[in-house]
Amino acid sequence: MEHPEVPIIRPLIWLGDSKKKIKSFPDGVKKLIGDELQIIQFGGMPKDAKPFKGVGSGVFEIAIKYDKDAYRCVQALQLGNYIYILHAFQKKSKKGIETPKQDVDLIKKRYQEAIKLANNEHE
Repeated sequence: MEHPEVPIIRPLIWLGDSKKKIKSFPDGVKKLIGDELQIIQFGGMPKDAKPFKGVGSGVFEIAIKYDKDAYRCVQALQLGNYIYILHAFQKKSKKGIETPKQDVDLIKKRYQEAIKLANNEHE
């Protein structure tokens, strides 16, 4: 009898205050984001994840609408052996779907930090 392959789960690296921010979200949002991050850790792509443009290759955001509010979790998926959680925030932009500039700037800064961490993995 053949043994099934053991799935490989990729660990999460939380940058900045991203974990603290998610912990402050409503319970329903935390559950949805947690479930979707777990799908990503096992190599899948959840329904609420989409590419986050303008930062780098392999950066995705999980976008959750919950009780008239919008929540985001942005992660880098293709850097080494880990998944880097770059930023989590409640979206309050009044300009449609555009992510506020200060959030984009923070995501770019943390993406550069994630690249450095991933490069150090191999040393």
